[in-house]
Amino acid sequence: MIRKFISRVFSGKKSRAGSNQPAIIPVSSHGITRDRISSGSRRACETLQEKGHKAFVVGGAVRDLLIGADPKDFDIATDATPEEVRRAFRRSRIIGRRFQIVHVMMGSETLEVTTFRGTLDEKTKTDEHGRVLHDNVFGSQAEDAARRDFTANALYYDPTSETVLDYHHGVGDLKAKTLRMIGEPRARYREDPVRMLRAVRLAAKLGLSIDPEAKKPIREMAGLLENVPAARLFDEMLKLLTSGHSVKCITQLRDEGLHHGLLPMLDVILEQPMGEKFVMAALANTDDRVRRGKGTSPGFLFATLLWHEVLAHWDKMKAKGEAKIPALFQAMDTVLDVQGEKLAITRRIAGDIKDIWALQPRFEQRAGKRPYALLEQPRFRAGYDFLLLRAEAGEIDAEVAEWWTHFQQAEGDKRAEMLIPEAAGDKKKRRRRKKPANGGVDRNISE
Repeated sequence: MIRKFISRVFSGKKSRAGSNQPAIIPVSSHGITRDRISSGSRRACETLQEKGHKAFVVGGAVRDLLIGADPKDFDIATDATPEEVRRAFRRSRIIGRRFQIVHVMMGSETLEVTTFRGTLDEKTKTDEHGRVLHDNVFGSQAEDAARRDFTANALYYDPTSETVLDYHHGVGDLKAKTLRMIGEPRARYREDPVRMLRAVRLAAKLGLSIDPEAKKPIREMAGLLENVPAARLFDEMLKLLTSGHSVKCITQLRDEGLHHGLLPMLDVILEQPMGEKFVMAALANTDDRVRRGKGTSPGFLFATLLWHEVLAHWDKMKAKGEAKIPALFQAMDTVLDVQGEKLAITRRIAGDIKDIWALQPRFEQRAGKRPYALLEQPRFRAGYDFLLLRAEAGEIDAEVAEWWTHFQQAEGDKRAEMLIPEAAGDKKKRRRRKKPANGGVDRNISE
């Protein structure tokens, strides 16, 4: 049905990029009825319209509905200023520095409401590379459409009239399975280098081909990502990894040379046969969880991506005579410090990553009381899932993972029977261990 309405709407007159008048597509053609959008976004649009403003569901939600996908969230675009939006909704707050937006809380929904953006001019504040730093310039809906990144994202849905407004032939590009940039690609990438990452993510997620004109400059302009705040890159990387198409995204990131600004160690990792197998297995597992509607952990994702670099550092330190566990903690800190220069991994997520890594040597201990103690660890499940990926990639003996699978399922005497007899040397080591002074936590796990 969607293909038929697209062909019918665009078989004659087409609204080309740069037009000030949009193609107005009725519900009889596009089929998106108001009950397909969230109740919160409906009420937000209606409230603003009742106060004399224009208000539309915009961007990705409209795009996803047109291709038959379920939108993750619903953003609103309006001609009301941030202050006017804030006054219209009791539960709302203005956020943002580069461009002010309003978060409007509707029940359990948090809606992002933006004012139509105006055309950039010589007064717009940019850095030396052309990246826009301050952008609280408001304008018309046509100007707002021209400021959006891709034609597929410059689509506006009015829940009152149930019409779609298309300024830049975005519906036609969706039909052609093409991701096309609005405006001159080089200029748009200089304004916001994150658009290069977004192009890769959307193309992979939606099954689109990046238009050659938009794709050509990416490799040579990838260095502009160095000027983007690390926190913003981290947010974009999370979206990419949790898109449900992370395998394709990571592969294309590398093909386009974009990974240097995000995962500088990815080349080294993927050049190792074991490393590539492990990373791809981890990403495929994440994609499967996303498609089945299961949750994903940022800490787990980055733990998988960086693990083989930790292994490489760990092996070097052990070869120099460092004790096994202290060497592991030194390797973890080294890798996270290097990665932290590119992505602002939060302290909480970094803690989760280190917990997962630190548990791995403990899975080798299957004697005495230590397996029981490991089961009680708060991060046991994440560490166990990580162990399964290592076994799947052939990094460790599959028997170890199978043992832990059965051990946690067994009960009482059956669990006790599974314990592996402790070697005499291990018993001697354990007797020599001293309780840490002042009630501290003993991180010196038995080797």
